[in-house]
Amino acid sequence: MNTLYKLLTSFLLIMGATTLIYSKKPPVSQNTPGPNRQKKVQIAVLLDVSNSMDGLIGQAKAQLWNMVSVLGKATCNDVAPSVEIALYEYGRPTNGASAGYVKQINYFTRDLDEVSRNLFRLSTNGGDEYCGHVIYTSLTSLEWDANPDNYKVIFIAGNEDFLQGDISYTQACAEAKKKGVTINTIYCGDRNQGIREHWNLGSECGSGSFTNINQNAQVIDIPTPYDTVLFQLNIQLNGTYIGYGRAGQAAMSKQDEVDKMNYSMNKAAAAQRVSVKGKKQLYNNSTWDLVDASQDDATVLDKVDMNTLPDNLKNKSRSELKQIVTTKSTQRTAIQKEISAVSVKRETYINQEKARRANRGSEQTLETEIEKIIRQQAKKYNLVIQ
Repeated sequence: MNTLYKLLTSFLLIMGATTLIYSKKPPVSQNTPGPNRQKKVQIAVLLDVSNSMDGLIGQAKAQLWNMVSVLGKATCNDVAPSVEIALYEYGRPTNGASAGYVKQINYFTRDLDEVSRNLFRLSTNGGDEYCGHVIYTSLTSLEWDANPDNYKVIFIAGNEDFLQGDISYTQACAEAKKKGVTINTIYCGDRNQGIREHWNLGSECGSGSFTNINQNAQVIDIPTPYDTVLFQLNIQLNGTYIGYGRAGQAAMSKQDEVDKMNYSMNKAAAAQRVSVKGKKQLYNNSTWDLVDASQDDATVLDKVDMNTLPDNLKNKSRSELKQIVTTKSTQRTAIQKEISAVSVKRETYINQEKARRANRGSEQTLETEIEKIIRQQAKKYNLVIQ
């Protein structure tokens, strides 16, 4: 009887342990299968910087924040995606013939300040535009995510014949298919001229969309009653950042610099930037900001080099620092919530104003076309954009 009791007890213990092991939920991550896995969106923007493209670069500076803002409204099973952006220029003679006159400006990054600042630094210089070469370069030099369920996309914008250069667009398309990357082509000029110059072929073989824009159209800047409120909230938001590490202070300066760059261009771009900064899942600076870093890794406050902090924090104790970070985090959450609410009101106002002006007609720009394409293609990846 004792032997039977022992065997039964052992069996129940083993079954209980097994149940405990299998009842544990794995943490949600990019590698976790199932409905709660966070999607990743990877976007490579390829811009023609030859002499006629000043207008294109101007539109690109403004459209960055709209593109990211649209993706900020996307969810898959109520989970927002992470967004990475890469930037290339092509058509500049100084980039060298062997490189196809192509240069990588940004590797895949979530540092939106860096991407924006680099867009403002772009300038034009006449040269040969090798579309196949720049697409192929972006496909082979970037680390594209291997998961076929993630939205991976290239936007190439420019003019002149699409077939120039020693790397065929078909070779680039074959590489794109292997990696599950969609290629969208945006011709700067008349649509029929774009077709004559073969821009539609790149999107057809790349399973994407072909469209055209007027690269010299001015970005619509509709003033709203909410702009000044957003700019004041932005000042408060910037006050919640605590730079740390070797890059901390420089990154805080860059944040302020990019704010001013966008504001100097037009209020619409500046307001859209503030709206994106109000979304925690989009605007994350954990590599240099102690508040974001502590959200990702609570132990960072025990490890941070106090000498790399701002002067007013260097002599604080660890416990005092933790309290300050907690306070800043609470403040930031409240400010971002307010930015989100004001941004919704601003967007409603602009949509109503656009509807009122609808009879005047509107031109296709980089901003309107990229937003349209993203909204269409995101559905294939179960991304719902509000």
